[in-house]
Amino acid sequence: MTPRKYLTLFAVVIFAACGDVSLARGMRDFGAVTLANLSQLYSALLNPWVLVGILMLIGFFASYLSALSFADLTYVLPATSLSYILMVLLAKFCLHENVTMWRWLGVALIVAGVGFVAGGPEATPGAHKHHQIETLYGPVGAIGEVADHEVDV
Repeated sequence: MTPRKYLTLFAVVIFAACGDVSLARGMRDFGAVTLANLSQLYSALLNPWVLVGILMLIGFFASYLSALSFADLTYVLPATSLSYILMVLLAKFCLHENVTMWRWLGVALIVAGVGFVAGGPEATPGAHKHHQIETLYGPVGAIGEVADHEVDV
């Protein structure tokens, strides 16, 4: 795997954990959502923590889509589950949540599962073909790649 792909998976982990923790922080200010105050839920969008959480989760979605473009779901999903570790740490130290031994054991099981899955290949051979664009001068690589073509004028 290239450093760019590792960076994409790292972004997925960071955006997911930070987005979820930001949403949790913002919704603590709002309070419980019930049928009685469902219409007021839109006012939660004015909370800066909720806005940051939404933006972070948009970043998560964009990086997740990018990761799925080069690797199998069965590789990406377990790799991104590392965000659970970061989320528990952020919840403990930033939100001051009580994290029991059972929750830490659950996180340890997630880490062990990720270790088993991460040992396999990142993609099924031939499953992630990049689309090529045909030009007058031959095929050009996938969008975002720079191809070196000499053009006679």
